[in-house]
Amino acid sequence: MSVTIRIPTQLRALTGGAGQVDVDAASVGEALKALDAAHPGLADRLFDDAGELRRFVNVFLADEDVRFLEGLATPIAPGQTLSIVPAVAGG
Repeated sequence: MSVTIRIPTQLRALTGGAGQVDVDAASVGEALKALDAAHPGLADRLFDDAGELRRFVNVFLADEDVRFLEGLATPIAPGQTLSIVPAVAGG
C-alpha cells in the first residue's frame, strides 16, 4: 500500500529537499521505518531510544494525531497521507 508522507522543512535536508515521500506500508510505524530506510538519519530525529515517537514530534494521519489513534500501530489505508509536524514552542 502506498502512503504519502509530508516532510517538514526542518527535515528536508535528509530527504534531498523533497517535501513529500511515497512509501509502501500498512501502519504508521512501518511507514516511518520505510521513510528512514529510503532516507537514513530520519529515525534519529523521529524516535527516542525506546523506539517511540519523540515527545516533540507529532504525526498526523488524515488530520488525526496518531497518538490519539493506535500510535505507531495505526493502520494506513492506501492513498492516505501521513504528516510529520514538529511541535512549536514559544510565547
